[in-house]
Amino acid sequence: MVRLLGPQDRLLTTLEHQYPEVQVLVRGNQVTLEGPAAQVDAARRLVEELVELVRKGVDLGPGEVTTSRRILDSGGAPAEVLSQAILTARGKAIRPKTLGQKAYVDAIDENTITFGIGPAGTGKTYLAMAKAVQALQRKEVDRIILSRPAIEAGERLGFLPGTLTDKIDPYLRPLYDALNEMMDPELVPKLLAAGTVEVAPLAYMRGRTLNNAFVVLDEAQNTSPEQMKMFLTRLGFGTKMVVTGDITQVDLPTGASGLRLVTRVLGGIDDIHFATLTSEDVVRHSLVGRIVDAYTEYDAKKQARDHERREAAEFANRAERRKGMRKS
Repeated sequence: MVRLLGPQDRLLTTLEHQYPEVQVLVRGNQVTLEGPAAQVDAARRLVEELVELVRKGVDLGPGEVTTSRRILDSGGAPAEVLSQAILTARGKAIRPKTLGQKAYVDAIDENTITFGIGPAGTGKTYLAMAKAVQALQRKEVDRIILSRPAIEAGERLGFLPGTLTDKIDPYLRPLYDALNEMMDPELVPKLLAAGTVEVAPLAYMRGRTLNNAFVVLDEAQNTSPEQMKMFLTRLGFGTKMVVTGDITQVDLPTGASGLRLVTRVLGGIDDIHFATLTSEDVVRHSLVGRIVDAYTEYDAKKQARDHERREAAEFANRAERRKGMRKS
């Protein structure tokens, strides 16, 4: 009961927010629900799923409660979705926390190349890294290769001091951070030195054939179309690739993103899957999802305004041409 309700009954409050018309009463190990029949039935199913999650060892938080409600509303079973552990690392289990994340993880299992496309905070890179470490531990692959394009986010840092490794380290730091979370930090340097785990800029991929590896390309929205083609054609035998990115956050000077183009070029090819994550799959602070939605709405309105301006300008140009033709 303590794990179900959380410290200071925090999860009880979250549960009541899901169904405002239902009154939740807790006495000892008994939960009583009172209110309209339909709402009570929905709340009962949610409580039963949360109890099942607790029995399966899932640590509940407010996010798990709200996600379970959404999964139930869509006809799914939260206990099946949220209890699937990919990896147990350093005392905690890494598992998908939304329906979209579950579909993304399943797609990685079922396809040779998987694209994870979605906004910040949806777990694209984190889950791909977890699947890579899992594949290495199961000896399904011989090595992990992690890559990112070396592009700054909106500002130029200029020349960086130090060796080549020192210069590229800031760009690859997020990948190292994820590795250290999922593996023993003392083991990571040994795996890097042995080549079992390789973290490299995308520019180093030219001319290579990657066999028996799990390859993750992060921040793929910052690849050019040529770089994306180059990366995908490195695919060798026994290799699985995961490409992650957010097409709304392109930092390229030209804005011509290889990730945007590849969705049109490779759509419909067998063994290649495009998994789209949305603001509902954000697992960071709840504000992140609302920020993503606000920017999406703003961009849609801006595109509509730009379209209206172009149409108005075109109409004015046609009118001017007709006026000139009448004069002549």
